[in-house]
Amino acid sequence: VIGVVIGKTDVRSFPDRKNIGTERYTFNFTIRDSPTYFINVQSWGRGEYIRSLSESFRVGDCVTIENPLIQSKEAEREEKFNPVTPSGYKLLLSENHSVVKTSSCYDTDTRLLALLHLPVKDPQDYYSLGDIVANGQSLHGRVLNVLAAVMAVSE
Repeated sequence: VIGVVIGKTDVRSFPDRKNIGTERYTFNFTIRDSPTYFINVQSWGRGEYIRSLSESFRVGDCVTIENPLIQSKEAEREEKFNPVTPSGYKLLLSENHSVVKTSSCYDTDTRLLALLHLPVKDPQDYYSLGDIVANGQSLHGRVLNVLAAVMAVSE
C-alpha cells in the first residue's frame, strides 16, 4: 500500500497482560491514496521498535507499507480514537512481518500531495462555529463535526 500520511498519534504504552511487568507500545496513523479512500494503520510492539517507526515519518510523508495484516475494524470502539474511514478494515503492522518505507511524494506520485488538503468528512456534514453559537441549545448532547481555522496560538 502506498499513500500519504494524513494523521498520526503519539506513541503510548500499556501494561502487557501476557508478560506481567512489561509494557507493549502502540501508535496509529492514517494514510490516504485517493480523494475517496483512506485507512487507519495500527502498530504494536516493543518500545524501541514503535518509537523508531514513529520517528521515521511524519504527517505529509509518503509511505509504502509492505505485508500489513488486514483486519476488520470494530467501528464503535476504534473510531472514538481514530478518524472515521470509509473502509470496514484497518491495517496492523507487525514488527516481524511488516515494513514501512518512506519516500518523497515527489518521487512517488505528486498527486498524493494534493490529498493532504482534502477533508476526511463529507462537506455537508460540518457545523461552523457560528452555527454552534446560534443553535447551541438545540445541539446540546449531540456529537458534531466542526469546521474551523486556528487564528492564533499563544501561551
